[in-house]
Amino acid sequence: MRYLHTMLRVRNLDTAMKFYRDALGLKEVRRIDNDKGRFTLVFLCAPEDEGLFKAAPQNRGAPLVELTYNWDEEKYGEDRYFGHLAYEVDDIYATCDRLMKAGITINRPPRDGNMAFVRSPDLHSIELLQKGEPKPPAEPWASMPNTGHW
Repeated sequence: MRYLHTMLRVRNLDTAMKFYRDALGLKEVRRIDNDKGRFTLVFLCAPEDEGLFKAAPQNRGAPLVELTYNWDEEKYGEDRYFGHLAYEVDDIYATCDRLMKAGITINRPPRDGNMAFVRSPDLHSIELLQKGEPKPPAEPWASMPNTGHW
């Protein structure tokens, strides 16, 4: 068994792309606009997985996030049945700093030098994990409180 993708419904595709592409740095690798079904699918992968995607058939070569945008307005609420997406990052502190500068709230700061959580504009939780060993605790992260929930 191999993980392929996670589908997330989004209310505003432009806002979602600003978060996933522009702030998190994911790469758009495929887009499907379905006029009959009145929806758009956007498939994204982590930069380090882009080679895997290109080396295999569409939608099967790398772990992907599938953003589903239904053209007709729908109300999704804030159901918590979905847990979170998780991404490994080279430098947890630099990543959180970049996200904060992009206006993203760090809901669970990386106080332990290993793990942080943020939320997308559609309230999906994103876990960020330090690649390799945790970094030593450092300020401002070590004393930063949680904000909201994740």
